[in-house]
Amino acid sequence: MAEASNTYDLAECAVLLQPDDDVAVATRELPIGTRIRLATTEVVLPALVPRGHKIAVRAVPAGSPVRKYGQSIGLATAAIASGDHVHGHNLGMDDPARASTVDATRRQLPAVPGPERTFQGYRRANGLVGTRNFIGVLTSVNCAASTARLIADAFRGGALDGFANVDGVIALTHSSGCGLVLGSPGAETLVRTLRGYAKHPNFGGLLVLGLGCEMIPVGALVDGLDLPADTLVQRLTIQEAGGIRASVQAGVDRIRQMLPILNARQRTSAPISDLVLGLNCGGSDGYSGITANPALGLASDLLVAAGGTSILGETPELFGAEHLLTRRAINEKVAQRLLERLAWWREYARAGGGSLDNNPSPGNKAGGLTTILEKSLGAVAKAGRADLSAVVEYAEPVTEHGLVFMDTPGYDPVSVTGLVAGGATVICFTTGRGSVLGCRPTPSIKLATNTELFNRMPDDMDLNCGRIVDGSASLAQVGEEIFERIIAVASGEQTASEEFDLVGQEEFVPWPMGAVT
Repeated sequence: MAEASNTYDLAECAVLLQPDDDVAVATRELPIGTRIRLATTEVVLPALVPRGHKIAVRAVPAGSPVRKYGQSIGLATAAIASGDHVHGHNLGMDDPARASTVDATRRQLPAVPGPERTFQGYRRANGLVGTRNFIGVLTSVNCAASTARLIADAFRGGALDGFANVDGVIALTHSSGCGLVLGSPGAETLVRTLRGYAKHPNFGGLLVLGLGCEMIPVGALVDGLDLPADTLVQRLTIQEAGGIRASVQAGVDRIRQMLPILNARQRTSAPISDLVLGLNCGGSDGYSGITANPALGLASDLLVAAGGTSILGETPELFGAEHLLTRRAINEKVAQRLLERLAWWREYARAGGGSLDNNPSPGNKAGGLTTILEKSLGAVAKAGRADLSAVVEYAEPVTEHGLVFMDTPGYDPVSVTGLVAGGATVICFTTGRGSVLGCRPTPSIKLATNTELFNRMPDDMDLNCGRIVDGSASLAQVGEEIFERIIAVASGEQTASEEFDLVGQEEFVPWPMGAVT
């Protein structure tokens, strides 16, 4: 390969996040032979460094920690020279003890200037405010999945043209509901998830559909549930209705009866303290912890400062950064609960023959991330600077205001399903590789970490956070843009994924836990 003659100051071609970091992140592809002027010397790159990947800015002996974000992201598995490409060939895992002490100092977040901010939402009878007005076909068992989809499909196209205030009819299908051990963690998790969706404020109406002989019957999803009094609910079982054809007709008829009632409901003004924001990332890259994640953290802080709620998930992607959250816990109990969930995940991964460093994914690594420590340190930036007010189980209803952590897997559809079941009415989803996940009934705002991705997938991305690295916008500016987009989307503005009528229904994936018999 021919050597390049380009010469750059470090700031022209890479981002050094902390002065004492050992690596910087390349903001462009740097061919072999590129010359980079560092603080006290000039180096010639001995190998190509792809965009988003790490360049050593000082020598690191083999076996020593490599620092990024001011934290260790792993150990050098070979001697690293200044100017080397730092990745899987010379960087491995480090699992040091981390101080997880609680800092009793409460953090003052920047308040939103001006009068109290509001959004236009659907106020439900129980006081919660939805950002959408959907009808859900909620299934108790996988055996009802095809029937549920046929019912929902009857309302595609122009079927809802006369009902402007109804956002759609969606089938919430899954792969379980029978063969479970009743009372087991798997059964309890599934029921908790389904019940969380049933009472979600983004649903104005429900058709609860089952087969009729399953272990988790239709009644278990709504009986004793504190549904809003104005939620329209119909129940239907395929066996009692006379089979699939009869059930589809009956289901369509019952939903048609709901439509005029739900269409009469109007958006009204509500304070943004009624918003519940879900924070998730997927298809991360080397820019995620520099652009989209910290910008989203700023937006989250603005919402929390106004009395709203943000939910952070993906427990396996907190490993190595947990101390950054425990020190912000409001008390020792909250901190200990977070550490207990991480300990559970260690054992869960070990029992499956793996470890938490099986993450990052191949796509993450292609984008420049090397170890789970590096990925986690960038991922936790989504949580901003707010105090950690609570830690909840998967799909558990979130009742606290402020920053809340939910124990979810790192797999995006499963994680987001848990956040929505817990009450998230808007999702912000950061991506560097190009995730296209939707999550009806909750709108999903896609935040691209780099400009190349935003330009390559313009129909799927909502906002370009890559401008932070490009130098055309500051971190604070993009954070404020995300905050304003959250309010606009909560008020009815469509996201990119919502413009595709098919996106967001199939991504309903409850966590498949426990034994199946």
